[in-house]
Amino acid sequence: MASSQAAKRRALARKKAKKKRRKILLLIVEFFVLALLVVIVYGVQKAQKVTKVKIDEQEIVSKMNDNVATNETLKGYRNIALFGVDSREKSLGKGSRSDTIIIASINHDTGDIRLCSVFRDTYMNVGNDSYNKCNSAYAKGGPEQAINMLNMNLDMNITDYVTVGFEGLIETIDALGGVYIDVEEKEIVHLNNYQISMVGKTTDGKTYTATEGVDYIAVKEPGYQLLNGLQATAYCRIRYVGNDFQRAERQRNVLKAVMDVCKKSDPKKLNDVLDAALPNVATSLDVDEMTEMLGNVAKYNITGSDGFPFETNRTTGNVGSKGSCVIPTDLEQNVVLFHKFMFDEDNYTVSPQIHEYSQKVASDTGH
Repeated sequence: MASSQAAKRRALARKKAKKKRRKILLLIVEFFVLALLVVIVYGVQKAQKVTKVKIDEQEIVSKMNDNVATNETLKGYRNIALFGVDSREKSLGKGSRSDTIIIASINHDTGDIRLCSVFRDTYMNVGNDSYNKCNSAYAKGGPEQAINMLNMNLDMNITDYVTVGFEGLIETIDALGGVYIDVEEKEIVHLNNYQISMVGKTTDGKTYTATEGVDYIAVKEPGYQLLNGLQATAYCRIRYVGNDFQRAERQRNVLKAVMDVCKKSDPKKLNDVLDAALPNVATSLDVDEMTEMLGNVAKYNITGSDGFPFETNRTTGNVGSKGSCVIPTDLEQNVVLFHKFMFDEDNYTVSPQIHEYSQKVASDTGH
């Protein structure tokens, strides 16, 4: 009898202990959820520091190609234009050429992200029915014209953008503690030269220091290694190894490396990143949209990366006064490949406008 009662007491004690551990576990989970919410709310409050540029969304929608509004596949994705501008004065609007143009497509259901660079020297309709290198669209009409340019040439429905200056990229990566990049031997000299060009040289001829207090540290060896903000940004800018296609690939590699670090970072580090990045960002996104994206960051995963025009359907050459350009050898076929890559659309049918633009590019370039 006594042993039976002792067994019951032990069983009850185990049950209480198990229940207590469960409460502690739930408390820990709730704590981390609360911490995450605090970071999100704090991040949104900080979003007031972002340069919020109002663009005419109705005007952008009115210029979209004929079949875009009825494309059910596109409705399953959030498409955002990412622009990187070479601006030393924090000027992120019209007047600055977009050195980097990337379309990020986020699958609503899975959180998968696909990235596609649009090579800055691509000859196409620049959003106002004139033809030039596509990076001139941002300089002439700011983000609104640049978005129109992407929508018109790619049968897209983009209405939002994020623009970052190179200074913002440097500070963001430094706040993360650096990113890991596989540097090739032939890239080292150019990577270091770009660092020097961004920070300047002191009178002793040996030490280089940025006016913002960013020190130049030479990369000395090839291989997979941790790069600081200045080094990684210089790596993005290399254009003398390979061609502009490899340059765009380097930019996407850095973007992926930044996301990899963010997903592993604690709330304090993410807060530091927000502090560093937001003053150097211009965007059309509002607070609610930022909150939603921050809340879903854990499920985001970059699953594909490529460049437009695609390798099988592009060439380079001089186009009159426009100089050396990247030429889509068949804009229509490139758009078909783009929709297959970004949205898994098989046998995509381009809009009548794409057919028109494709003929114009072929006529102007001979390709």
